[in-house]
Amino acid sequence: MQGIVPDTKVLEREHTVMSQSIRRLVLDVMKPQEPDILEFADTAADCSGVEAVNVMLIETDRKVQNLKFTVEGDGIDATALEEALVDLGGTVHSIDQVVCGDRVVEQSGTPQDR
Repeated sequence: MQGIVPDTKVLEREHTVMSQSIRRLVLDVMKPQEPDILEFADTAADCSGVEAVNVMLIETDRKVQNLKFTVEGDGIDATALEEALVDLGGTVHSIDQVVCGDRVVEQSGTPQDR
């Protein structure tokens, strides 16, 4: 009995629909000292769907720097963004926030936040 082979076009289409709705990503990124933070920001800004990038240096030591990336746009291609950062020597440690849909929804306070 042969296994079921998924329809790759369906999987590609689902991924495309999903990435079209990504409006904001907040990433924890570790990078080597070189290239500098400016090159990382410029590279992220050139990725598909990205309209704005905010990069903040969180921590630095002799060999690496930890950055907080906030990326906004319309239909951010998260895979292309991660690949671009990896090509520069960076590593995405975590995705700390994702905003998807027709508009950006800000977090609202809850009793658990106190």
